[in-house]
Amino acid sequence: MAQVLHSVEGGVATIVLANEAKYNAMTLGMWRQLGALLEQLGQDESVRAVVLRGQGDKAFVSGADISEFEQQRSNPDGVAAYDRAVDQVQTALAQFPRPVIAAISGICFGGGLGMALSCDLRYCSAGSRFRMPAARLGLGYAWRGMRSLVGALGAMNAAEAFFTARTYSAEQALKLGIVQSVHEDVFAHAQQTAALIAENAPLTIAAAKQAMVAMRQADASHAADVASVDAAVARCFASQDYIEGRKAFAEKRPPQFRGQ
Repeated sequence: MAQVLHSVEGGVATIVLANEAKYNAMTLGMWRQLGALLEQLGQDESVRAVVLRGQGDKAFVSGADISEFEQQRSNPDGVAAYDRAVDQVQTALAQFPRPVIAAISGICFGGGLGMALSCDLRYCSAGSRFRMPAARLGLGYAWRGMRSLVGALGAMNAAEAFFTARTYSAEQALKLGIVQSVHEDVFAHAQQTAALIAENAPLTIAAAKQAMVAMRQADASHAADVASVDAAVARCFASQDYIEGRKAFAEKRPPQFRGQ
C-alpha cells in the first residue's frame, strides 16, 4: 500500500515514503499525506530535526507514479490540483522550521530529486542514482522545482541535468552539489546527524533556518515572471508530446516528440 509512515524518537522525526513495489513512486495521495504530515510535525516543538527517506534501500523516490497520470494529470484542473500537492510538499520541506535531512539510497528521480533538493541536508549511498526525466516524458516542471534545481546545481549544471535527462551516479551527484557526502550506511549517518542537531540549542537552530528561508525568498523576488513560467508549463501538459511521453513510458519504448 502506498503511504507515508513516520515515527518520532529523541527529538528526531523519521518520515518513510512507502511504495516499495514501485520504487517509492509518489501517488497523489502520498503527496497530500506528506504535506499534511509536515504541517503537523512543524507545529510539534519536540521535533528538532527530520529525516526523510524511502522504504527499503532500492529507492528514495523514483518520481511521481506515472500510472496515475491518465486519471489525475491529464486535464488542466487535474494538472493544477496535482501541482498544488507537489508544491505544498516542496514548500513545507524548504520552509520547515527545523532542519530536514534527505537520506537517499538507490533511485532518486524526478519528483524525488525535487523533494531532496528542498531539504537542508542531503546524503546518499554509493549506489544511488539521480535523474530529472521530465524532458523524456513531455511534462512541464513547475517554477519552484526549477528554482530548487538551479539553486542547488547552478545554472549550467541544472541546464545539463534538465535538458539531457541523463542519469548521474553518486560520485557525480557529489561533484554537482546534489548531495553533500556519500556513505556506506546513509541511513545511519542521517540519523546520527539528526541526533547531533537535536542536541543543539533549538532556538539557535530555528533562527538560522528562518534566516535561510528568508534569504531564499528574497532571491525569489528577483526571479523571472512566475506567471509566464506557469503558462509555459501549462502548454507542456496540453501538448501531444505529453500524451506521447506517457504512452512511450507505458509501452517501454523511446518517445517520438514533435514539439506540438
